[in-house]
Amino acid sequence: MSSLTPSGKVIGPKQRKVALLGSRSVGKSSLTVQFVDQHFVDSYYPTIENTFQKLVKHKGQEYQLDIIDTAGQDEFSILSSRHAVGLHGWILVYSVSSRSSFEMCSIIREKILNYTGRESVPMVLVGNKSDLAVQRQVTKEEGAALAASWGSTAFLETSARTGENVQRVFEQIVVQIEAELNPAPAPAQKGGCLLM
Repeated sequence: MSSLTPSGKVIGPKQRKVALLGSRSVGKSSLTVQFVDQHFVDSYYPTIENTFQKLVKHKGQEYQLDIIDTAGQDEFSILSSRHAVGLHGWILVYSVSSRSSFEMCSIIREKILNYTGRESVPMVLVGNKSDLAVQRQVTKEEGAALAASWGSTAFLETSARTGENVQRVFEQIVVQIEAELNPAPAPAQKGGCLLM
């Protein structure tokens, strides 16, 4: 949806490009489809790579998210430069029922930072499959602690099956991106005159 400025220019939604990265079978595609189409995909077909689009609102502004749903990464697959260059934000996904997928997130993050040459990037760490309580291998506290150790990375646990927190993941990546692209101005220093 677009609107007009007083001068008659058409303003559309701001475009933001994000990628979901993580090990195979952690639910990246299921999270994306649940967010875009509001339904859970029960059958599993390994993802080649898909791009989805959806509008998200943040502080009254519309953002068109271009969401790249990537094929699963493992320690042998080299992170493509497509997944590190030209993107605004990254969503790293692990399954709470797979410790190895949780550990893979740190490796993927390091590769992103190496590719971008930066110390931090807009990122959300997501522990998916929170509905699989009996199979849980990674606690919520461990996920939160890892995200905290990365600095400003947001953390959420989700269930693509039930829809829990799925919308929030994509809202949170927009918050992270906008905080980096449009940082809040530093507070004005209070001071008075210095008389000499």
